[in-house]
Amino acid sequence: MVANQITILLVDDDDVDADIIRRAITKQRIANPIVRARDGLEALTVLRGNESEAALNRPYLILLDLNMPRMSGIEFLQELRDDKNLHDSIVFVLSSSLDDRDILKSYEKHVAGYLPKGKFGDPFVDQLNSLQLYWRYIEFPPEH
Repeated sequence: MVANQITILLVDDDDVDADIIRRAITKQRIANPIVRARDGLEALTVLRGNESEAALNRPYLILLDLNMPRMSGIEFLQELRDDKNLHDSIVFVLSSSLDDRDILKSYEKHVAGYLPKGKFGDPFVDQLNSLQLYWRYIEFPPEH
């Protein structure tokens, strides 16, 4: 698999944060396509598809905020893990919350990592570089 074939699904309701994340991805010269959903419900529609749009093709990697309207990140993770077609999706949480309960709940839902948003700037850019290294060397789940 070629690393640039991996689509990034960014699930974040905050336009400013989403722009910062996109700029950090560009700064790292990551050219992967980015699809954005503004909450967990919209993200599930992107992943599952609907009457008017096809489901997002694998391989993909999900960058997930926790604090969102309609369906929070934790609720999204529960729905994702309960879905037989999506349960093996690779998810990294990007959250402003450093609450131990949020971190623990995320890892209980088998996230690949938990990255604090509060460190926007060069440290955040470095974290995104580590994500790129991650997907270069791991095998993603195959299409079901």
